[in-house]
Amino acid sequence: MKRLATRLFNSVVGGPLWLLAPLLGFDRRYFRGRHFERHTSGYRMVLRAILFQKILGFNRACRFPVSHQSVVSNGKNLLFDPDDFNNLWHFGCYFQNFDATIQIGKGTYIAPNVGIITADHDLEDLDAHQPGKPVVIGEKCWIGMNAVILPGVVLGDRTVVGAGAVVTKSFPEGRCVLGGVPARKIRDL
Repeated sequence: MKRLATRLFNSVVGGPLWLLAPLLGFDRRYFRGRHFERHTSGYRMVLRAILFQKILGFNRACRFPVSHQSVVSNGKNLLFDPDDFNNLWHFGCYFQNFDATIQIGKGTYIAPNVGIITADHDLEDLDAHQPGKPVVIGEKCWIGMNAVILPGVVLGDRTVVGAGAVVTKSFPEGRCVLGGVPARKIRDL
């Protein structure tokens, strides 16, 4: 019964939204995956995005699937799997990627208030930025609340970043738990 109700909701709501997506500036490639096929949560997120971004004007410059609650400098420089766009719906997340890419692996979870930064300020001129360095987060990682990941960091698969950690260097081998300021390996998984 629930599956039938989901299918009915997706066809009634999803059809018109699929056609309106380009007119609203939404990227259709994110209208697939688990949030649309197995649940109705994807379409509810689209409706919320229309209300908050298009009608009320919160975070209007961002395109779906980025919510009005997160900040993304450049949506084209944010690479992630459509099944994981729920990471962009947490409060206070900041993805500073105007000059380099942020790549988030499939199955990764990002908690609220996480900052991922690709370019630092120039110490000689605080109005300018240094050249950006890409940030790569592997598959099935978990980034805890209030963590910050700085430019050029590469985290391997299954890396856990503890809440409040500041990751300043890469851990490409993955399968570890990081914590502290600056982050260091606490243990292997």
